Amino acid sequence: MGVHQWARQEIQRSLDAVDAQGFDHAMALRALLSAVVECSRAERTAADLAAELQFLAENLDDDRDYSLMRP
Repeated sequence: MGVHQWARQEIQRSLDAVDAQGFDHAMALRALLSAVVECSRAERTAADLAAELQFLAENLDDDRDYSLMRP
């Protein structure tokens, strides 16, 4: 199992726990994203983290074709 698959499984487990608590998925995902960004600040520069978040935000469209994809 790769790290991305592991992360997706962890998110699904978290969402299952969210359901058990009766929290809203969108709010829980925002909270998780905030927590991940906060923890990432200890490992990466703010500029590096901002660049990755910008890249992810600009590439949210699953139907878009890209000439170059990041691994």
